[in-house]
Amino acid sequence: MASIWLILGVTCVIYFFWIDRQAAESAREYANRHSKQLNVQFLSIACINKRVGILKNGKPGLKSSFAWEFSSNGQDSYTGVVHLENDKIIGVDVPPHKIS
Repeated sequence: MASIWLILGVTCVIYFFWIDRQAAESAREYANRHSKQLNVQFLSIACINKRVGILKNGKPGLKSSFAWEFSSNGQDSYTGVVHLENDKIIGVDVPPHKIS
């Protein structure tokens, strides 16, 4: 019985690691694409919040937020936030910024 719990635990860890990597890639791709649409320079992206919870579709999954830094003129930097559920974008907060 203990081996079944061990296998189940390892499987869950691997599953959530995989979902985490997919979310990070989705956030980076979206931030790059959004930077091009806004005509700003993409600087960096970093995870600021990650937790396991119930998603909007009622299934368990990973909710995460990524801070996305960009510059509109090469001197100032601004930080937006990309919100994801698993690897799906559910919202983006873009602060007011200078347009060059």
